[in-house]
Amino acid sequence: MIVDSSPIHFSIKVADFERDLSDIFAIRTRVFQDEQGVDPAMEFDGLDQTATHFLAYDGETAIGTARIRFLDTHTAKLERVAVLANLRKHGIGRKIVETALEFLANKNISDLRIHAQISVVAFYQKLGFVTEGEGFEEAGIPHIKMNYKFP
Repeated sequence: MIVDSSPIHFSIKVADFERDLSDIFAIRTRVFQDEQGVDPAMEFDGLDQTATHFLAYDGETAIGTARIRFLDTHTAKLERVAVLANLRKHGIGRKIVETALEFLANKNISDLRIHAQISVVAFYQKLGFVTEGEGFEEAGIPHIKMNYKFP
């Protein structure tokens, strides 16, 4: 578990999907459905049970999440990165992604992919991701493919 020292004190852990399911889904519902209008059928795609999930907590309150799916033995995809609106811009999303990168560093993964919303491309670029190809629409939101290469 990683504990951050920013003004908001939070910790990040690899989630136990069965135990933490309600926290994961509550954050994603607020961010993707309530804020962004994503169709629940697209958001809850049936792939969660085979993914590795990360959760950020402020005390006992879940405040951010992300998931990683392994596409093959050398490729993974970072998805569903979400932080509650009132807690953004405090480094929580950055720390979630950094924790995911650290987790993958020992998994023989060479490429990490993400379909990033255009509005957060700079966020991912600061973490070492590079854009690939042209933009596209996913769930009614402009996105672009990005990739992170592990050393």
